[in-house]
Amino acid sequence: MKFKTLLTLTATFIIGLGALSACTTNSSKTTTKEDKKSYAFKAINVTYVKSPLNVPSMVEKDQKMFAKAYKPYGLDVTYSDLTTGPEQTQALVSGDVQFLNCVGSTSVILAAANGADIKIISAYNRSQEAYQLFGAKGTSIKSAADLKGKKVAGPKGTVLHELLLTYLASANLTEKDIDFVSMDIPSTQAALLAGKIDAALLAGPTAYTTEKEGYPIITTGKDLIDPVALTATSTKFYNENPELVKAFVKTQQEILEYMANNYDETMAISAKETGLELSAVESMYPMYDFDSTLKKSDVASLKKTQDFMLENKMIDQKIDIDKLFIYPVN
Repeated sequence: MKFKTLLTLTATFIIGLGALSACTTNSSKTTTKEDKKSYAFKAINVTYVKSPLNVPSMVEKDQKMFAKAYKPYGLDVTYSDLTTGPEQTQALVSGDVQFLNCVGSTSVILAAANGADIKIISAYNRSQEAYQLFGAKGTSIKSAADLKGKKVAGPKGTVLHELLLTYLASANLTEKDIDFVSMDIPSTQAALLAGKIDAALLAGPTAYTTEKEGYPIITTGKDLIDPVALTATSTKFYNENPELVKAFVKTQQEILEYMANNYDETMAISAKETGLELSAVESMYPMYDFDSTLKKSDVASLKKTQDFMLENKMIDQKIDIDKLFIYPVN
């Protein structure tokens, strides 16, 4: 009798353990399923801008670092070749692109001033000397005053445009005192080489090759402008997916660490992607500060750029620059 009772109790205990185990397993599966967020989109779309010399973007794409970062979220990564500010900001607002990975400060301010939903995540690069104004071979242009009446080309509403107008202002001139033609950088270089313009606004590899061809540099951005390129997303995307924005920032740091620890590989990747000789990339690389940490000096630069845009009627109203940032500025 005692033996039967013991068997019954033992069987009951084993069954109970099995049921408990089953409950625990099912509960664990349910929790995992509930914890994994599902997204309405299947891929993160990031802008891919190589010019002037955007080394972090080239390294990231080569090493597939964003792809690795978003794989745990079940998301692929695609790239958009939109390079102009208006194209980029429009794609961000429409939701076709989630991250602007290198967008000019003028484009961000212009978009925000026009009511677009855009927020700055981090810095991308800073450079003064990479932005240059070239003259034709044998040019008589030696100063800002010499530009009066001359035909100058370059991309309107960009850092290069800001360089031109700031340089003109140093001689009490404005854009009205020259014949300015808005062109993208490749078209500007082609116009200079064809002798169709007197001066050209160029940057990065294009500027490097133009100088090598013997065209004189009239001025660089040194002591004239203090530009900062940025990364950005929308408030809507951040509010709905803060974890994906944090993953972007984290990956940015990993890219910079890779660059710091793998100089030779970084230079080789950049040379291959730009089609330049290794020595060319190595000579231009020191012109850029790729620290992604936003600084108070960056905020000051943005405010200065906004003043420039207001003075030149590129925007009609002032915006609160301090409200453009997602994360606190150090």
